[in-house]
Amino acid sequence: MSESINNIKRRFGIIGFDSALDRAIEVAMQVAVTDLSVLVTGESGSGKESIPKIIHACSSRKTKTYIAVNCGAIPEGTIDSELFGHEKGAFTGAVDSRKGYFEEADGGTLFLDEVADLPLATQVRLLRVLETGEYIRVGSSKVLKTNVRVVAATNVNIADRIAKGKFREDLYYRLNSVPIRMPALRERPGDIYPLFVKFATDFSDKYHVPTVSLTEEAQSVLRAYHWPGNVRQLKNVTEQISLLEKERVIDAESLKPYLTGPVGSNLPALLPSDAERQDVMHRELVFKFIGELQREVQELKNAMAQITQLTQNPQMYGQVHPRRELSDNAVPADGQCPLVTAHEHHGPEPEHFDDSEVIEAPPDYSMEGLEKQAIIAALKRHNSRKVAAKELGISERTLYRKIKEYGIN
Repeated sequence: MSESINNIKRRFGIIGFDSALDRAIEVAMQVAVTDLSVLVTGESGSGKESIPKIIHACSSRKTKTYIAVNCGAIPEGTIDSELFGHEKGAFTGAVDSRKGYFEEADGGTLFLDEVADLPLATQVRLLRVLETGEYIRVGSSKVLKTNVRVVAATNVNIADRIAKGKFREDLYYRLNSVPIRMPALRERPGDIYPLFVKFATDFSDKYHVPTVSLTEEAQSVLRAYHWPGNVRQLKNVTEQISLLEKERVIDAESLKPYLTGPVGSNLPALLPSDAERQDVMHRELVFKFIGELQREVQELKNAMAQITQLTQNPQMYGQVHPRRELSDNAVPADGQCPLVTAHEHHGPEPEHFDDSEVIEAPPDYSMEGLEKQAIIAALKRHNSRKVAAKELGISERTLYRKIKEYGIN
C-alpha cells in the first residue's frame, strides 16, 4: 500500500488506535484498488462516512467525482429521479431534463448512506446498475451506461429487513461484496479520551476560549459511559462543556450531567428494530395530535364564550341586531370580538351551538387511528406535504408512505 494507516488517519482527521478501527481502515485501503462494491455497517455516529472517502482517495478514481447521498433523506416519490435522472415532462414539475447521481458520478465513486431505506422499486433499479452498469432515466426508454464505484452504508440490521420483505436479498449480497464494520465508540475505550482532547482543542480554537481538560476521575467516567451516539455524541458533549463550564478543569461531578444515560453501563446500545422505530413514531404523532386537539377545543370554547357574551350583552360590544347571522370570521383568530352594527348584515336566526355537536371525538382511538387523524389535520392546515411533514416531525418520504398506507385523499 502506498500510504500507511497512520498517514490515512492524519489525512482524514481520524483519531484512534484501536485494532478494530485500524482493521476497518486497512480493508478500505486494500479494496480501494478494485471495483468491488463495499457495504459499511456500524451504529449511527461511529464515523462510517470516512470509509468511502478513504476508498475513493486511494483508488484510481480519485481524480473523478465523489458524491455522497443520504437515501433516507430523499422522499420516496423522487428518489428514482435523484439517483437516475429524469426527462422533461416525466412528472409534474419536471420542466427540464436532469442528470441523476449515477450519471454525475460517472467514472467516480457514489456513496449511498442509509441504503436500507431505499424503496423496493428503487432497489431493483440499483441492482441492475450494479450488475450491468445500465439504467434508464425516469420518463425515458433509452438505456444509459455508467461506470460508478458504489459504497453503501447502513446502521440497521439488514437481515431483519430482508426477513420482513423490505430489502432484496440479492441486492444485499451484491452490495456486500466486501463488508467493513466500523466499531462503536464503547468498543474502543482507549480512544475516548484522545478524541475528547482533540475536540476540546478544536473548540478552544473555534470559540477562542481556554482548552478544557478532565481530572483522572472524570476520565474514568468518560470511558465508562456507553456512548449510544458514539463519536458524534462525544463531540457534542465536548462542545457543550467547552462553552458552558466556567472551570477549565472538569471533575467527575461536573461531567456527569452532560452524559445522558447510565454511567458505567457496559451494555451495548442495540439498534432498534423496525417495529420499535414505528412504535416511537406512532407515539410522537399521537402526542402531537392530542396536543393539537386540546388546543383547538380550548380555542373553540373561548370562541363560544365570546359569542355568548356578545348575544347576551350587546351593549358591551356595540349595537347588535337580534337577527344578525354570525359569519365565519365573526370571531377572529386572536380571540377578540370585533364591534358590529345592525346594518352590517340581516339574515336568519343563528343556529344554536352545542359543544357536544361541535367537538366530535375521533372515531378510532387506536394508535393507527390517532396517527391518521394527526396526519389529516396537519395536511388540512397546510395543504402541503412538505410543511405538514415538518410539523409532524417526520420525513416527507415517511409522510407520503403513511398517506398511501391509510388511504388519505
